[in-house]
Amino acid sequence: MTSATPPSSRSSSPHKVCHSQTQTDVLKPLLGGGNSGGGGTLRKRRRVLSKDGRSNVRIEHVSGRSALYMRDLWTTFLDMQWRYKFFLFTATFAGTWFLFGVLWYLMALVHGDLLEFDPPSNHTPCVMQMQTLTGAFLFSLESQTTIGYGFRCITEECPAAIILLIIQLVITMLMEIFITGTFLAKVARPKKRGETVKFSQHAVVSNHEGRPCLMIRVANMRKSLLLGCQVTGKLLQTSLTKEGETVRLDQRNVPFQVDTSSDSPFLILPLTFYHVLDDSSPLRAWAAKGGGWTDPELADFELLVIMSATVEPTSATCQVRTSYLPDEILWGYEFPPVVSLSTSGKYVADFAFFDKVAKTKTTPIFNTSTPQHGYQSNGCGTLPEVSDPEKIRLEQSYRERGEDRGRVRDTPLSVRISNV
Repeated sequence: MTSATPPSSRSSSPHKVCHSQTQTDVLKPLLGGGNSGGGGTLRKRRRVLSKDGRSNVRIEHVSGRSALYMRDLWTTFLDMQWRYKFFLFTATFAGTWFLFGVLWYLMALVHGDLLEFDPPSNHTPCVMQMQTLTGAFLFSLESQTTIGYGFRCITEECPAAIILLIIQLVITMLMEIFITGTFLAKVARPKKRGETVKFSQHAVVSNHEGRPCLMIRVANMRKSLLLGCQVTGKLLQTSLTKEGETVRLDQRNVPFQVDTSSDSPFLILPLTFYHVLDDSSPLRAWAAKGGGWTDPELADFELLVIMSATVEPTSATCQVRTSYLPDEILWGYEFPPVVSLSTSGKYVADFAFFDKVAKTKTTPIFNTSTPQHGYQSNGCGTLPEVSDPEKIRLEQSYRERGEDRGRVRDTPLSVRISNV
């Protein structure tokens, strides 16, 4: 599905003044890519969040960014990719072996244990059989990894050698604990568990209980359960404040529910979550146009869907994310059933139909709710609405008298200032 290119996207981009989450450059669409050339259709839209939940936001011009990352080494190591992590792991151990090997070599050099000094037969070295740089490197490696071949060993001749051995073992042990902990934490991250939670590739809009609803499908592909599932939505779009300020990526809540509740659904089978398209929905303007495909302003948004749950085996919190662009929301379609009953009496979830959609028999129509005559809400309950013309006229006259009294009290002679 395509939509027309906004006329403003063809003009030259003016100088932008960015502050906070807003900017004054309103000529660019929020997600659109401009002209594709000749066809007048939008190019493939840019995503804030990819389909697999990764952020596409690039952070730039952060002063002292490297120092900030170094202060939080734990998170930096956890976020590091595996290939860099393995390289750093190898470089750390090899570097410490060589560094302390050089220190052991310098100690032997100062004490006169090297071959070039031709030590006498009764000479007691700091470390037995360590007379070259290679021997010092091997002794450092054997000491740090506690191999203990029995060929090279430290003696009581040099107290400084004993202190150096203690320092090497303490420092390298702390490094091993940190690196091993980051490896285990990265393997056990609930992010991998989130990869076994599947969202439907498309969202659909069809009637549910007589109302048009935006629907998505979510499935857990493991037998281990997810506890306390919560599915929420965030609508990212450009909004204009009363002060005339354009806010880019303005976030608005899009509530989702399953059946009649949104609290802790039992995700043992694929479930369909739906959002009711009514006057309180942030998608009401888009839904009023039947999907709004021909209006580039209404179709310029991104719907983020976030599911938070607790992993049963580890009790870790897991969050799974995806996003839908306007051309991925199919108006007038529905999801076919994926759960069936086998001949042996077991329920079967066939994921071959998980991402499939089918055309509905009736096209959903968005109807604005009309005010109910006879009742009005005052925030505390429901009260009868005044419908008698005589009562309305009297109420208007009393209101005008109250305004006149208010003007009299506004004179400088009768103004009172109070902090209550």
